[in-house]
Amino acid sequence: MLNIFLFAALPYLAVCVLLIGSIWRYRTNKFSYSALSSQFLESKRLLWGSVPWHVGILIVLLGHLFALCFPGLWGALVANHTILLAVETTGLVATVLCVVGLGALTFRRATSGNLQLVSTPVDFAVLGLLGAQVLLGLWVAIAHRWGAAWAPASLAPYLWSIATLQPNVDFVADMPGLVKLHIVGAWLLLLIIPFSRLVHIFSLPLEYLWRAPQKVVWTNPRRFAQAEEQITAGAEDRRVFLKAGLGLSACLGLLTVGTADKLVRYFKGAKGDPQREADLLDKKLKQLNQTAEQRALELERIQSAYIKVARLDQLTEKKGMYFIDYQMRPALAFLDAEGLPLLISAKCTHLGCTVGSDLDGEGRILCPCHISYFDLKTGAPNPGAPAKAPLPRLGWALLDDAGTVLLSEGPDGKREGNADPDKLKGAVVYIARRFEEAVS
Repeated sequence: MLNIFLFAALPYLAVCVLLIGSIWRYRTNKFSYSALSSQFLESKRLLWGSVPWHVGILIVLLGHLFALCFPGLWGALVANHTILLAVETTGLVATVLCVVGLGALTFRRATSGNLQLVSTPVDFAVLGLLGAQVLLGLWVAIAHRWGAAWAPASLAPYLWSIATLQPNVDFVADMPGLVKLHIVGAWLLLLIIPFSRLVHIFSLPLEYLWRAPQKVVWTNPRRFAQAEEQITAGAEDRRVFLKAGLGLSACLGLLTVGTADKLVRYFKGAKGDPQREADLLDKKLKQLNQTAEQRALELERIQSAYIKVARLDQLTEKKGMYFIDYQMRPALAFLDAEGLPLLISAKCTHLGCTVGSDLDGEGRILCPCHISYFDLKTGAPNPGAPAKAPLPRLGWALLDDAGTVLLSEGPDGKREGNADPDKLKGAVVYIARRFEEAVS
């Protein structure tokens, strides 16, 4: 339920508030539709915060946008380890620039008397949110390395599901906690934009390109005007709060109408179109067949001491054969250098994706979701991979046509029986319940 609120409801609430609030602010107070530059109030320390912050955040945002808008092209680029290393290093340096710049800007606003007079609680809330986002991004980059390779594969489909009004939180449900917090922080930043100085990101001063040069002079009347603005700030804040409340109420109303429409259509049912009813019935029948097949597999694993995998002569050294183990998880069967079975789990130890069945030139199998390579002999992931734990080995037994166990090997590599090649011709590979019970 929490995932649905944070990753399905919150995005739509944030987008509605962003659109309605930004339009309302522009129509009612165009003058505030900018960053309200504070350079006149304090300029010496502004340079040391503004430049690194803007350089760093632009690099980070452009990288995020490119990866999420073009995940296929991005994935092909970062599949090259040199490019991936360059991208990760650039992102890390840019994030450090963001931390330095934002820290300088926060210190400047908190210690300058002139800036304190024109600062609002919203300003410090925005600085806090931005700081949390930047630090979370830095933490994710350090704790979950190579995020440039594995993150877009899950986040791009998630954002696409949001954009097409078919939110699917499953894409992010199994993400690490730090990544989830980072996503929630992004939605909260969108939510607060219409009520903060961040609204200036929508202001494009294109007229600056052709207007005549201007020189701004600080005069006493301007100081008097600022003093008057400070006196009326309290009343203005209350009006902003009330208008923001109305905007949020309107967003909630729109969400309620959309939900009610779905409920009405659900209980009303589909129109009596024979072709549509036939397609729907066919879809339900396929789902029932899939469920029946799954239940049959579960029943077989409950009742049987041995589950067939394949004939020994069907296995190869370079390409694995998929099968389902006793825990209903995917697994792979290979042939080792001795001509005997080698069974290994196909469920990635990072986020549970199914690993590939092809062996590369270094004797590894790949998890395509987040780029982890696992050594087939040991199951260990490559250094620096998102996955940290090795793929578990599975025990196996070779039975003849009469059902006699000729040779078996447990997950620990201990063998029992006769490994005579002549006797093993035509043998069938099975997984055994006793090995599962020994492991558990």
